[in-house]
This record gives sequence, C-alpha cells and structure tokens, in this order.
Amino acid sequence: MNRNYFDLTGQVAIVTGASGGLGVQMAKALASQGCNIVVMARRQQQIDEVAAQIAEEFGVETLAIRCDITDTDNVNAAVAQVLEHFGRIDILINNAGTGAVAPAEDITDDQFNGEMQIDLFGTFKVARACAKQAMIPAKYGRIINIASMYGLVGNKVAGSAPYHAAKGGVVNLTRALAAEWGKYGITVNSICPGYFYTPLTRETLDSDFFQANAKTMIPEERYGNEGELDTAAIFLASPASSYVTGVQLPVDGGYTCM
Repeated sequence: MNRNYFDLTGQVAIVTGASGGLGVQMAKALASQGCNIVVMARRQQQIDEVAAQIAEEFGVETLAIRCDITDTDNVNAAVAQVLEHFGRIDILINNAGTGAVAPAEDITDDQFNGEMQIDLFGTFKVARACAKQAMIPAKYGRIINIASMYGLVGNKVAGSAPYHAAKGGVVNLTRALAAEWGKYGITVNSICPGYFYTPLTRETLDSDFFQANAKTMIPEERYGNEGELDTAAIFLASPASSYVTGVQLPVDGGYTCM
C-alpha cells in the first residue's frame, strides 16, 4: 500500500483568485506536493509573476490564465485552455472572491448583486466548467470551494450581509454539488477560513480593536498565520480524502465552535 498519502505528482490544479494572499499560499501548498498549477485571476501581470515564482521554487509546471469568473464564456474558454495544455484537471480550488462592508441598511442593490455574482455564481461557473469538461469525463476530481466562517455564522465586527449570504450559499452549493457529482468520483468540499494574516490584512488585524476581538471571540486568541490553511487544502485535494465529500471545514482557531 502506498503510504505517501498526499503525493500530487503529475496532477493539475486550478486555483482561482491566485494573484495574492491565500490563493497564492494554497497554490504553493499543492505545488509542494508535486502538483502542476494553473494560476487564475483578473490581473495578468500578477498571475504571471506568481506562476513564475511557483515554477522556480517547486520545479512544477505552471500556467497563468487571465479569467473573470463572472463571465461564463471566459470561464469556459479558460478551462478549455487548461485542458489543451495539460490534458487533465484533477483539482479546483475556487478561491476568487470579494467583500462588501457596510451596515446592512446601507448596502446597495449593486453591492449585493456584485457579491453574489463573484462569490457564489462565479464559484458555480468555474466548478461547472471543470466538472463538465474534465472531471466527469475522467470520473475523478477534487473541488474545494473557499467559503468563510461567515458562511456559517453572523458577526458584529463589520457589517457584511452580502458576503455572509454569498458564502452561506457557497456552503450549501458545496453540499448540492457533492450530492450530484459523487457518482462520478468527484468530491466537493468547502474550507471556511477565519481571519488570516496576509499583506492586505496585517495592519487591520494588528489594530487594537481586532487584537481585542481575537482575545474575546477566538478560543486560540489569535488570527491565522501563513501556512495554517495549507494542510486543509492539501488533504481535501489529495487521493487520501476519497471518502470525504460535502464537508464544511472551518479553519478559524475555534471561532465557530462557540
């Protein structure tokens, strides 16, 4: 029996929203296990740089494809381009997203609609394209939707009703796709991260307000550090998770256990 449970050598993973932050971290995590990486986001220069960095650091093959996940034709063409280049898509990490912050009574229709188009409908569009074009024909796939702990609970820190609604939708979309596609050998799971340090969040999370919030609301009394999301992504992307599907995995220092 092969005990190298998390070996992804020769597999191909698409990571959306991988121009920075957690998307880059998860792409590198899969690359560290030998996986070839397709970096997708809207900013071509950034994804070119990320793809080059991953290839140099881990010695895997990479591909950078500009993709707007709200554009169905763009998504379908991007997935077709991956198949033309690699001939397979084994893993999808649906990480692209946004977040409108304002009191619920002041949220505009455009803000709410934009959140749904990107975080929920965009997640579905990429999953649908990967499943239809690659994973269902291959009878194998690992889809990981990046939801949020705020897809499971509300919050009093920062009003973000559209984000909560969209990520809650991602949580139940995950269950629905897992139920439908299990017969094809495709697992569909979601990771629900808490607050994590990235270059964009560090100043906010280190503020007195957020440090006090961590002490009160998070059992571990701190925010997530770089690398602490990686093993969850590796496990759900690997053959070792073959009997795990439809699961919502919080990686939040215990925030949602209270």
